Amino acid sequence: MEARDWYDTPLYYDIIFDVDTGLEADFLEAMWRLHAGGIGGKCGSVLEPACGSGRLISEMARRGWITAGFDANAHAIRFARDRLKRQKLQRNAHLWEDRMESFRLPPELGTPPRQFDLAHCLVSSFKYLSSERAAEAHLRLVASALRPGGIYVLGMHLTDYTDPRLTHERWVAERDGVHVVCNTRTWPAKRRTREERMRSRLLVTFPGTDRAPVRQETHWTFRTYSARQARKLFRTVPEWEIVACHDFHHDPDRVRPFDDSYADIVFILRRR
Repeated sequence: MEARDWYDTPLYYDIIFDVDTGLEADFLEAMWRLHAGGIGGKCGSVLEPACGSGRLISEMARRGWITAGFDANAHAIRFARDRLKRQKLQRNAHLWEDRMESFRLPPELGTPPRQFDLAHCLVSSFKYLSSERAAEAHLRLVASALRPGGIYVLGMHLTDYTDPRLTHERWVAERDGVHVVCNTRTWPAKRRTREERMRSRLLVTFPGTDRAPVRQETHWTFRTYSARQARKLFRTVPEWEIVACHDFHHDPDRVRPFDDSYADIVFILRRR
């Protein structure tokens, strides 16, 4: 088993998560219409922090949105740029390397920079921000990048500090002769330090070829949040108001409470 950051192999990551791309893009557009004054039939501009392999960048650009995104991983940004070039969507998209807690909009977005209608970060990447200071800095930067009335669609897994169990998730997907099995394990969170340890194992095979399987493993640590801790964080950035909560089913009609009754929460934050 090779120890490797799974973001360094963005194709495998992309194959696993691409199954939800259309559903997520539909949800983002629905949230824009419901909470940000989006006009039916027209597209706006969207910013994606931690854009990874660029699957949603390219999907939103394909739908006519002006898109921008950044990621700290150079391999992921290169993969995303190549995808946009293949799909002839590069004119509608801007990509650059940057960090969530300290990003700056690049000069090609204008001087002063464009103000976006929508921002999103859907798959718990927010929890890579390892301190309250970094999380607050990120929320302030996203707020400054949005127009008043724009929204930030932010997804994360909430933590039950009383649960002593290991948790496991498994995904299987295939594209163009590349078969990927992803297993993740999460250890119980440490309440005092607000940390949870995770491990991802990928098994990649190439049916019908002589190519050897790829086995790789990634370890990382997330910062944890209960509903109370998330609410406390959002109060430190008065530019935001919480207008709705959903879950990872990304159903626009399924509004959820802001509490710990479910683990996977999607916050709709609106820029005041």
